[in-house]
Amino acid sequence: MKKQTILITGAGSGLGKGSAIGLAKQGHKIIAAVHTWEQISRFKEDLKEADYKENIELIKLDILDVVDCEKAWEYDIDILVNNAGIGQTGPLAEIPVDYLREVMETNAFSTLEFSQPFIKKMVEKGKGKVIFLSSIAGLVTNPFLGPYNASKHALEAIAQCLRDELQPFGVTVATINPGPYETGFNDRVYDSYKQWFDENLHFTDKKELEKAAEGMAKNQFDPQMMIDKMVEVIPQEKHDFRTVYPEKFDEFCQEYQKRQYAIKTGEVDKSKK
Repeated sequence: MKKQTILITGAGSGLGKGSAIGLAKQGHKIIAAVHTWEQISRFKEDLKEADYKENIELIKLDILDVVDCEKAWEYDIDILVNNAGIGQTGPLAEIPVDYLREVMETNAFSTLEFSQPFIKKMVEKGKGKVIFLSSIAGLVTNPFLGPYNASKHALEAIAQCLRDELQPFGVTVATINPGPYETGFNDRVYDSYKQWFDENLHFTDKKELEKAAEGMAKNQFDPQMMIDKMVEVIPQEKHDFRTVYPEKFDEFCQEYQKRQYAIKTGEVDKSKK
């Protein structure tokens, strides 16, 4: 397989860090863009004895910080992997909308804004690839995960439009849609409502929020299987536009979408019962 230069955002932890390491082991040149200086320090410690450390360059990148972005845009890359993202939980009828704005800004607006200069370079070269780390949360919805669901549904639309618009220029666009993996990200997201929710002020039953969090905590997969899939898919020249993994969620998401055309007002989708 051709060795490529790949920039991965959100590479300071979880799936982003794991895929950066896995791709570096394959010999690709990885620009691992991490959110904080502390993450860079930890990553450097992990690389001290690694025989692939020469294949990883660490940079500090907050995609909401224009200075960080401008430095990152100086790189000439073959593949951009937009992995950085955040989440919030809480009932949409009661969550302060600024929390929703924050998630949309990071996961959709700033992700697109960060991608645009790289896309322009790719168009000029007539080749390149942009991958968006979406989620099965971009294909289905979950009670109390509305902010994250909304941002990933928006990202799906962005990716599909870019796919069609950029195909004539030789630029490939794809999504990777992980299920729930035990990286710590989901647990942090499901705890986020605790910052603002007050059971004495809000009408949503707190027990339902706790139940949703417990359900997520008990139903997560080993992240290494997702990392291995990302390492397989990211450098490939030809593959499915959308990679849902574990694969069993592919059919689940498709069936969910079909049911939305048949469901009646006042009903709840069977997956929520």
